Amino acid sequence: MGRVELRDIEIFLTLSEELHFGRTAERLHVSTARVSQAIKKQERSIGAELFERTSRQVRLTLVGQQLRDDLLPVFRGLKASMDRARLTAQGKTDVLRIGVLVSNTHELRPFWDAFRALNPTWGIRLRYNGFIDPFGPLRRREIDLLVAWLPIEETDLSVGPVLFEETRVAAVASDHRLADRKSVSTEVFADHGVIGDESPLPEYWDDAFLPFHSPSGRKIERNFMATDLDQMFAIISSGDAVHSLGAQATRFHVRPDISYLHLHDAPKLRWGLVWRSDDDSPMVRSFVRIARELGTMSL
Repeated sequence: MGRVELRDIEIFLTLSEELHFGRTAERLHVSTARVSQAIKKQERSIGAELFERTSRQVRLTLVGQQLRDDLLPVFRGLKASMDRARLTAQGKTDVLRIGVLVSNTHELRPFWDAFRALNPTWGIRLRYNGFIDPFGPLRRREIDLLVAWLPIEETDLSVGPVLFEETRVAAVASDHRLADRKSVSTEVFADHGVIGDESPLPEYWDDAFLPFHSPSGRKIERNFMATDLDQMFAIISSGDAVHSLGAQATRFHVRPDISYLHLHDAPKLRWGLVWRSDDDSPMVRSFVRIARELGTMSL
């Protein structure tokens, strides 16, 4: 089986789970056209449709369901075998998989380096988690730890130490009437509207990042939807909406079309570790212990 064919199978299995071409492309870091191409190729090879597609939904056909059930355990076993072979080649016995919702992984190197120094036979693999289905990779056991903003109140997930805290900023178009200001109130979000996520987030968690109401009690409307940061910045740049981000954006997302304004009345954003409550992995325990010992960074 060639590499392209294996990738096509991964695309099929991911789409069978997400049932959404855009979310599948986001998870696999490919274009939606690439997803469509892979599915059409497999349908031609099999001689039957694998998915029923309408303007409102995507769902598996009976043939697609059978193929998913047959392929899933085989694909997982093959992937696990390849991962173990790579680890052996690198002199490692296991790898800690960490999903991140942040852009500033470079600033968190003290945590990564301390873990590697204390556990030379264990590796770390970082992957951007994305805001679509934020806890799904943890629950599907695709990652072992997640770095996410707090609080998190999921009954099957445990929350550990805070890695860092940061101030918040308002992101506006560089030619927006607010762009010349150095600092603004959270009230501006009620004036202009903000960007929501295409896939709904847990309400309490969404509110913690950008509240549904301003300090004076006015509703903050989610007027536009985005699936990733690129879409979000495109909407902001057009002047259609403003948005709130952590101050890390001022260092890792510097753009000529976006201005960042300090939010003087917003609490700091706290980012911490999250893992499955039923996971008793020694690697997870080790990283959590190291994070507690190093303490919270203020960025």
